Amino acid sequence: MSTLAIVVSLILLIVLAYRGITVLLLAPLMASLAVLLSGEAGLLLPIYTGTFMSALGGYLIKFFPLFILGALFGQLMADSGAAHAIANWIIKRLGTRHVVLTVVLACAILTYGGVSLFVVAFAVFPIGAALFRETGTPKRLIPGAIALGSFTFTMTALPGTPAIQNAIPIPFFQTTSFAAPGLGIIAGCLMLGLGTWWLQSRASKAMRQGEDYGHHPNEKIDVAEVPVIGTVAAFTPLVMVILLNGLLTYWILPSLDFSQLPEARFGALDPNSMLGLWAIIIALLVSCAWLVVTRWRHWADLKETINKGCFGSMLPVFNTASEVGYGAVIASLAGFVVIRDAVLSLAPGNPLISEAVSMNVLAAITGSSSGGMSIALSVLGDDYLRMANAVGLNPELLHRVATIAAGGMDTLPHSGAVITLLAICGLTHRQSYPNIAMVTIVVPMITLVAVITLGTLFGSF
Repeated sequence: MSTLAIVVSLILLIVLAYRGITVLLLAPLMASLAVLLSGEAGLLLPIYTGTFMSALGGYLIKFFPLFILGALFGQLMADSGAAHAIANWIIKRLGTRHVVLTVVLACAILTYGGVSLFVVAFAVFPIGAALFRETGTPKRLIPGAIALGSFTFTMTALPGTPAIQNAIPIPFFQTTSFAAPGLGIIAGCLMLGLGTWWLQSRASKAMRQGEDYGHHPNEKIDVAEVPVIGTVAAFTPLVMVILLNGLLTYWILPSLDFSQLPEARFGALDPNSMLGLWAIIIALLVSCAWLVVTRWRHWADLKETINKGCFGSMLPVFNTASEVGYGAVIASLAGFVVIRDAVLSLAPGNPLISEAVSMNVLAAITGSSSGGMSIALSVLGDDYLRMANAVGLNPELLHRVATIAAGGMDTLPHSGAVITLLAICGLTHRQSYPNIAMVTIVVPMITLVAVITLGTLFGSF
């Protein structure tokens, strides 16, 4: 009965979230429903306050700084004109011969540098639309190009990316954001190559058949002027994020004395599980400060930019934290033991396969890579680490497989990121979703299989 209760609550969570009901309300309600159907009504309030809220608060303690600094950095990059300048620089270098690759690379450079994928979509779409219109490339392919550059390899595969998806596994596996760099680079190249090939082949075929940009009378493109900023000045904050992250991860922080951290007054912190997070936090903070100071005389309204960036992080972080709270409640029910054992027994000798399946399933359910990964690691992370140690598997491989897997089934039609992207582009699921699915689900799944195969044969590198 408890297992059935979990399944019912999960199905309702998917259906109601797809219909647009906020997960802030759905997560505690569906967790409560699972508890009631499991026959534990008398424990409902203790489970809510002691399990749901504790897990929610624990997630915020770990990751809130990353969400708020990431959103702030993205807003500063957009309002300073840096994001627009970088996109224009790429266009001038590649011209109009490779419009799909131009849009993909513009998004990729911005997101790898730490700019929020939503900010990138808003910044790049007007430029991409002008390019696609000029070359007669079907507009319906723009969302796929933006999604490929923003939702895939720079979010989950490339080593050092400050994306939250790359930070979540750090405290669970005691790794860093540069985990399994060789495999990450291979995965990134596969996603970029296969995804770009697919979109370009679709564009070429459509244009040969006489399809052009299309008639879009209701298209509204924000052509508001943005501040002028030099190319070097625009790229500098992005480079700072990556370089500072690497320096702090491998040299600066490891050289410091953190011997007092295990003391009770610091919450008995394990420094090995925190150094990677601290490195990203400091890198983003310094880069934000750099943007503010170096552009001091050019801000139209710095207070508005800062407030907009910070407030923009609230809904994503609390949505994800609520999903983690839901996962913690589900994991506390007796029926979850059956589900957990089934997942862990998929490939007893290779935890990478079980991990990949659990990440994909939960990312699909929540419509969120960070939400699905957070739930999976909070309830199964210790098991995966134990299984990896038992077979001599490097935790860095667990880290990289987790991030790539979470970025697979997270973009089903009910995904908030997909819905927002289509709204920005003024297109529908019918027009653009098949190509989005190909580059954000099918291509990452092919890449995931390749990474698991290479990791199994050669280990982490």
